[in-house]
Amino acid sequence: MPSKGNQLVPNGHFHKDWQRYVKTWFNQPARKVRRRQNRIAKAARVAPRPLSRLYPVVRCPTFKYNVKQRAGRGFTLEEVKAAGLNKRQARTLGIAVDHRRKNHSMESLQLNTQRLKEYQSKMILFPLNPKKPKKGDATAEEMSKATQLAGKIMPAKEKKPRIRAMEVTDDLTNFKAFQAIRQARAYKRLHGYRVKKAADAEADEL
Repeated sequence: MPSKGNQLVPNGHFHKDWQRYVKTWFNQPARKVRRRQNRIAKAARVAPRPLSRLYPVVRCPTFKYNVKQRAGRGFTLEEVKAAGLNKRQARTLGIAVDHRRKNHSMESLQLNTQRLKEYQSKMILFPLNPKKPKKGDATAEEMSKATQLAGKIMPAKEKKPRIRAMEVTDDLTNFKAFQAIRQARAYKRLHGYRVKKAADAEADEL
């Protein structure tokens, strides 16, 4: 039946089989239990190896976030080599390796190389054949002390500078931050022009 006045003629489609398109999620609690049981089973299977791998410390991308550090995807091949390991060997020791990542600074290379060396010094390496231990393998006494680590291995800790209390001086109260920033920008912008002007004036005097 058309509506009164000059409106749209009703044309509702109310016979679609909507139940076919509904996806239920009733198995979510059971899946949660299953995932937990699988984690426990895996921990028992790989014991006394740690549950996680060792990841490098990297800087966040973009100018806004590059002051922050976080765990990366894997160590570079340079970092692994500097720590006295190779790619294949590092992966067997629970070290994440990323062949795509590159070191753009000596600082990051040294930091992660030191991280790898610290990990190796703390690591208890079980021999493949207990009857024929190789150089660098753990002794029976060290193996008896081994415990399984849960959670992140050597998590990246952000060093936040502590702000100390200070006396408020006249210099601090009279300091105009906006004016100082504008002045610094002007100095930077006009630096080349002023250097050229000074050089030209010196040339004219000669």
